[in-house]
Amino acid sequence: MTDAPPNRPDLASGLRFLTELIAWVATPWALAPHSVALAAVSVVVLIGLPTVFATPGDKKQVIVPVPGLATIALVLLQLVAAAVSAWAAWPRPVAVAVTALTLVTLVTELPRWRRLAPLGRDGRPARRTA
Repeated sequence: MTDAPPNRPDLASGLRFLTELIAWVATPWALAPHSVALAAVSVVVLIGLPTVFATPGDKKQVIVPVPGLATIALVLLQLVAAAVSAWAAWPRPVAVAVTALTLVTLVTELPRWRRLAPLGRDGRPARRTA
């Protein structure tokens, strides 16, 4: 697997987008029976946060720049929301398929995450020199 340049579609970005779409649909679907307001807030959080906050060099347009670890956390939020919400909202076979998709997406995201937040020899985030 190659480390594709940013802003260029590849398998990882396609899987990530598909998983995001599922999170955007499944999460409000799962929350709506409990609270319509919470369902609406979930859409704002899942779509709004990654739109506003991004790591420079990882996205063409960055409104509010954040470190790579923040971008990774936002992707993890989408993955967890997709998997958990699928189990809460949809039949078991669909939830199993969504969970498998999130696991595959997680694996394909690792090269991007290494680029966004490289680790030093001690396992801590590497310090970048200016």
